[in-house]
Amino acid sequence: MSNSSQASQRIAALLDDNSFVEIGAQVTARATDFNLKQTETPSDGVITGYGVIDGNLVYVYSQDASVLNGSVGEMHAKKIANLYDLALKMGAPVIGLIDSAGLRLQEATDALNAFGEIYMKQTLASGVIPQITAIFGACGGGLAMIPTLTDFTFMEGSKAKLFVNSPNALDGNYKEKCDTAAADFQSKEAGIVDVTAEESEILTQIRTLVAMLPGNNEDDASYVECTDDLNRATAELAGCVGDTSIALSVIADDNAFFETKADYAKDMVTGFIKLNGMTVGAVANRSEVCDAEGKVAEKMDAVLTAKGCEKAADFINFCDAFNIPVLSLTNVKGFEATVCSEKKIAKAVAKLTYAFANATVPKVNVVIGQAMGSAYVAMNSKAIGADVTMAWPTAQIGAMDAKTAAQIMFDGQGSDVIAEKAKEYADAQTSAQGAARRGYVDQIVEAADTRKYLIGAFEMLFTKRDERPAKKHGTV
Repeated sequence: MSNSSQASQRIAALLDDNSFVEIGAQVTARATDFNLKQTETPSDGVITGYGVIDGNLVYVYSQDASVLNGSVGEMHAKKIANLYDLALKMGAPVIGLIDSAGLRLQEATDALNAFGEIYMKQTLASGVIPQITAIFGACGGGLAMIPTLTDFTFMEGSKAKLFVNSPNALDGNYKEKCDTAAADFQSKEAGIVDVTAEESEILTQIRTLVAMLPGNNEDDASYVECTDDLNRATAELAGCVGDTSIALSVIADDNAFFETKADYAKDMVTGFIKLNGMTVGAVANRSEVCDAEGKVAEKMDAVLTAKGCEKAADFINFCDAFNIPVLSLTNVKGFEATVCSEKKIAKAVAKLTYAFANATVPKVNVVIGQAMGSAYVAMNSKAIGADVTMAWPTAQIGAMDAKTAAQIMFDGQGSDVIAEKAKEYADAQTSAQGAARRGYVDQIVEAADTRKYLIGAFEMLFTKRDERPAKKHGTV
């Protein structure tokens, strides 16, 4: 393997020192059309092999842009397909480092067929082994399917390009007007990219993510020894109802929270934490974004949005496939109400509801703020399968807020009557205690003690079994 190529340097930086073993180093292109024979194609433009991250086996392919611009030809794709076969046999993640001009035109239908073979392997591997893609250069046309068929996508912030059609090929658009291929667009608008960073940071972040994930869907190895205090109480947690990304890092072992798709649909937070050394997938409503100083930088309504629901549903489906327990922090008062939202919101909330209800992993819901109406039901409520439901003492749970309910039920009876009835309704119908009396909340826990109760709940649920009606798969 040439030590000089960027493709090999990326692999070396990603893996534990001296752990990489290359496979298929001697493979070259077979095609001879268009004078391809005269062009040397070492490794056919992709370095493939295996190594370890923190001692855990992973398979890696890294495209070499110095060989025919990293274009995907027949043998290039066969090397990636072969890597997938090995990874599936061994039950270990595949990490793809993308830097490619796309389809190798000189190989035409051979290259097209080879593309399809990669898609097929990715589909077979989906839900069996984690698949991670990092984009460092171009990733266009049919190549854009590769990151979107995987579970997590990283993208270099300045040089990387991800597109199906280039910005200049879009009617009324050009690169300077809106660079639809840039990491900024793909992470904030398209929601395809989980993490945008510079190259060395991406490789570090992939190592962090791999340490959070099991090697495959039957592997229980995503556990580490916990050195953090299991009973750690944190008074500041009560103030984190708005920015739940902070709440999750406060609850987590060593305050480590790996957030996914952080720049997309900020009203819904998704990512991984460890609780007593065990990986837990977290989904949380968010109404505030705080800056590095802890000051509120952005405010949002505590509502479900179409983008937020889809982001959360995809994340829950990943957790369920890989037997990762799910924690939800609920603070929601309804649905986004705009004409644009109305086109998608019902289907998106259905996807979220289905994802929570369909997941058979341990599920714990903590109501930290408002939990109103059917938006609350969709957010991992007991009715749709949460195994344990907790609420902070200040939580409000009900069909709607007390004042609105009183105005509807006692319309025309004067402001004094409405105020009195609103108080009665709040005590009986929207308090955490009221929900607990009816059995919809299992435990009312002080915000500061949340960590200890969650660790206890997930330990109790460790051996959960949930038999469902026999079917091929659902259709939502």
